[in-house]
Amino acid sequence: MDLILIRHPAPAIDAGVCYGRTDVPLASDASTSADALAARLATLEAPRPQALWSSPLTRCSTVAALLAQRYGCAETLDARLQEIDFGAWESKRWDDIDRAELDEWAGNLQHARAHGGESVAQFDLRVRAWFDTCVEGRLASFATTDGASCHVVTHAGVMRVIASFALRVPLEQCLQWTLEMAGIVWLRRDPLSGQWALVRWNA
Repeated sequence: MDLILIRHPAPAIDAGVCYGRTDVPLASDASTSADALAARLATLEAPRPQALWSSPLTRCSTVAALLAQRYGCAETLDARLQEIDFGAWESKRWDDIDRAELDEWAGNLQHARAHGGESVAQFDLRVRAWFDTCVEGRLASFATTDGASCHVVTHAGVMRVIASFALRVPLEQCLQWTLEMAGIVWLRRDPLSGQWALVRWNA
């Protein structure tokens, strides 16, 4: 079974602004972005999806809807695939956030909630709940299908968290891996061992 995670294309927001749950549009046309992603997936020889999931935020869902139409499968929106909630920091410039709050957050990455939003631990549990239900559970029925695949259009944080627990790699390590806008992460589960392996990162 293949799980192909797709980061949304660049949003129409300043690079220096904190945006997790903030719903911002894409910087470019969704149709053009979807075409570019489909072409890249074809070049990678990625299997066609039997299911396509998406964060409900506009920068993901608009592209996901067009990909689902192209591949002839349903698009399912799931709030658990949204980016981490940065609380009071949302829509603020990173440079304008109190340095002491940033230091507190960085010093206790898993549990600090200086912004009043989600801690990384809470975020992890939310994403794992989606994974356990929709991948290990509902989509497990696809495991015996040749070339079975699920595509997910989501956010960098979600993709790193999934990679961390699927590959059994510390999240702190995954945070160091480059993941560009519209980057593709391809994971594959062995049908016998049930173990996940990395096929491509930031393709």
